[in-house]
Amino acid sequence: MPVYKKLFLFLLFIFLNLYTFKAKSQKEDFINSLSHKNHWVDSVYKKLNRKNRIAQLFFIRANTNKNELFQDSIAMVIKKEQVGGVVFFQGGPTRQARLINRYQKLVKVPLVIAMDGEWGLGMRLDSTISYPFQMTLGAIQDNTLIYKMGQKIAWDFKRLGMQMNFAPDMDVNNNPNNPVINYRSFGDNKYNVAQKGIAYLKGMQDEGLLTTAKHFPGHGDTNVDSHLDLPLLPFSLRRLDTLEEYPFKEAIKAGISGVMIAHMDIPVLDSTKNQPSTLSRPIVTGVLRDSLQFKGLIVSDAMEMKAVQKYFPDGEADVRAFLAGNNIIELSENSKRAVKLIRKVIRKDEISKAEFESRVKSVLAAKYWAGLSKRYEVENADLIADLNKKESRALVQELSDAAITLLKGDETSIKLNPQLKTALVSIGVSNNTVFQQKLASFYTNSSMFNVPKNTSSSQLDSLIEAIKSYDQVFVSINDTRARPASKLDYTDEVKSFITKIADHKNTVISVFANAYTIANLPGIEKCGALLLGYQLSDELQQSAFKVITGKLKPQGRLPVTINKEFVTGLGLTF
Repeated sequence: MPVYKKLFLFLLFIFLNLYTFKAKSQKEDFINSLSHKNHWVDSVYKKLNRKNRIAQLFFIRANTNKNELFQDSIAMVIKKEQVGGVVFFQGGPTRQARLINRYQKLVKVPLVIAMDGEWGLGMRLDSTISYPFQMTLGAIQDNTLIYKMGQKIAWDFKRLGMQMNFAPDMDVNNNPNNPVINYRSFGDNKYNVAQKGIAYLKGMQDEGLLTTAKHFPGHGDTNVDSHLDLPLLPFSLRRLDTLEEYPFKEAIKAGISGVMIAHMDIPVLDSTKNQPSTLSRPIVTGVLRDSLQFKGLIVSDAMEMKAVQKYFPDGEADVRAFLAGNNIIELSENSKRAVKLIRKVIRKDEISKAEFESRVKSVLAAKYWAGLSKRYEVENADLIADLNKKESRALVQELSDAAITLLKGDETSIKLNPQLKTALVSIGVSNNTVFQQKLASFYTNSSMFNVPKNTSSSQLDSLIEAIKSYDQVFVSINDTRARPASKLDYTDEVKSFITKIADHKNTVISVFANAYTIANLPGIEKCGALLLGYQLSDELQQSAFKVITGKLKPQGRLPVTINKEFVTGLGLTF
């Protein structure tokens, strides 16, 4: 046999062996794992009494930004009640690592440690990375970047000893005035929402993190915050089936491990008066479990929210959530009382033995899949450095570069002339921004002006007069709020100033705020060029600077419709 043929066969042999090794070592996805008999799950289930089996369904609240008395009280609940999981909220990573180690030592069956991390650990914890909001990600055309983000977030979660992320948000936000979803959604196009949500969840799950698509069957077209009251979803079956539920159906096909139920009144699916969907068996079991054939974990939204407690107080909500078919009952007002009440309905045979066993074993199976059959401690050494890796921060910049969206203008109208007298105006802030500072290094014949959101009319008039002497103007509109709403919290006078300055010759405006805010700034479209950055971050300001100076071609596309002029899918490039 010729030498080249021997070499070819040898290389083929190596390739096939490497491929076989990779296939064998690749982690089986959670949904498929549920179809196999699991000896660890069966063994643990047999050792638990009924009270402790019920307790596995309850996840309680924890924080690290509260005092020692609060932390001790949570430890007492965990030790006495042997709950299934803990959901961490605000705090810091080092403190949280210590608490996780402490809390895990108090239980016979390891806790699932969960968190709402829609944009990573930075959503809840200081000294950690925040990735862009989902609305910002909705503008990105390359979904592999979102998959990579999911991988990075999963790594961060696991490094901190957590096994479950209540993300992604897969609501279709087709109501610009939505007070609770809004920028947390990938946008108003159901296909875009589904594709990006799946890229995100696959990135996390492929790295061994449990995920949760929320808020089924869709919280995007509501004008009530379910933290405060019960929203109404008054739509037809056809509308829900073809629009709101679409991303969740696709996520289920893609193997999502968990789905969170929203607190909403949906008469077409359950006509019971003031019945939150979380507590509805026709919705939780009838639609999600039976009709859509979802086999994974069904998670309730927080049971302490007013949408539930207003109509079903004193533990009744917990019982209804249990009977509806939820696997995980999140943040009960009183988990001890809830377990006691659920024991009573089990004794009355209001749920079959088989269903109860299946529900509990699914939670135990999730623990096994996430690696909790073996105990380990979170290592505090180098924790902050590990959660702030250069490659992760580089990915945040890459995502921002891919999201920045040109709504009006071209290469000539946006770059202007670096030699001319230039005004750099930042609105909504008191101090110079990253955007101004970067532009000042390029437009050396420039002056900076800042316009706080409550600037007086006389000051604004003086500034307009001063700017008339400049050949060109770069304006940034900045929302400094942690949660960027659909409307800016500027005075009417400042909004009027934006209209006037947009009409100035050679004006470029960059918006570092919620996309919907543009709809409430009449006349902004008169500017020579308009860039949308979606939120105020250093990275998006860097991205806008790169576009203006010709170092980056804008590739983002609007994930939502703002008005007749700026519609979903719009995105210019050059």
